[in-house]
Amino acid sequence: MIKTAFLTGTRAEYGIFYPLLNKLSGLKSFHLQIIATGMHLSPEFGLTYKEIENDGFVINKKVEMLLSSDSDTGTIKSLAIGLMGFAEALDELKPDLLILLGDRYETFACATAAYIKKIPIIHIHGGETTEGAFDEALRHSITKMSYLHFTSTEKYKKRVIQLGEHPDRVFNVGALGLDNVCNTHFLSKTELEKALNFTFGEKNIIVTFHPSTLETNTASKQFTELLKAIDSYKDLKIIFTKPNADASGRIISKLIDQYVKHNQNKCISVSSLGRVRFLSALHYIDAVVGNSSSGIIEAPSFKIPTINIGDRQKGRVQSKSVINVSPAFSEISKALDLSFSNKFRKICRNALNPYGNGETTDKIIKILKNEFKKTINLKKSFYDTYDK
Repeated sequence: MIKTAFLTGTRAEYGIFYPLLNKLSGLKSFHLQIIATGMHLSPEFGLTYKEIENDGFVINKKVEMLLSSDSDTGTIKSLAIGLMGFAEALDELKPDLLILLGDRYETFACATAAYIKKIPIIHIHGGETTEGAFDEALRHSITKMSYLHFTSTEKYKKRVIQLGEHPDRVFNVGALGLDNVCNTHFLSKTELEKALNFTFGEKNIIVTFHPSTLETNTASKQFTELLKAIDSYKDLKIIFTKPNADASGRIISKLIDQYVKHNQNKCISVSSLGRVRFLSALHYIDAVVGNSSSGIIEAPSFKIPTINIGDRQKGRVQSKSVINVSPAFSEISKALDLSFSNKFRKICRNALNPYGNGETTDKIIKILKNEFKKTINLKKSFYDTYDK
């Protein structure tokens, strides 16, 4: 039995992990271990660790690391606290492998601890680029500490190899989150409206906007421009989801609260929709607006437009259903007009999602079974592509 540890620190990350966790929990050859950290343990962000437990999973360790701060310094201190906590958690759990997803600083701290403790790291969603966030550098750093790599597109697979990882340990499996899209039983519109205390209108959007962490003091201005744009549509109904625990995230949360307070007839805000409610909402809305990766990866499978604002997701492989704009009122307004047009909605209906078809879980499990029959040698040689 392979002791397989997962780290999850955010609602979105857990939602992506869910199909893999669910499948592995039913296999005798894997012993599941879950480490919850970051926003999962914070009342401010909805104590979303409860969602993990409500789904029937056992959380083996909780690592408190999130300071009540909204600054770069606070993020650095949280990272340092997390590093100590992960060292203790991994020492206690002694996993045979650690599965990490993406690029957040919580993930980077856990990867650092696992690498030094000589625990093989399995990295999902490596090789991607997000030029507006420091996640970019953290993601590539996690790649270099990882033993196996599961990328979401062929382009990202090539980039991981370009970073010196041997092709035999890099696998393009598609985006894990699309397994949820293909296998989740969506709530009916009536059920979702009741669950959210929200009534859909003629035009509906989800807004998720995070700070661009490689920029300084831009969150308030950028989000205000977005609010001005959506406020000009009097018949628009809006579901706001709160930002992550990043520097300047609380500024955006405050602006959301103020806007909702004065526009209760047209919008709501939630700390976390959760996996089922979020995917159900995508099934009924008309567009995704903001700068979340869900607009790039999951939304195209619902054949709806995404308005991607600013540089946070810059560099990611995109479907033709994604409209990229700068964080300015005029551009966002034009993009909203385009997203509601019949011509662009036809483009969305015919657009392919470059992140796969929802069969990622089975691919990952098959590869894990094969790879862990072999001898694991963590002394990796740098694979130079320039002389191949």
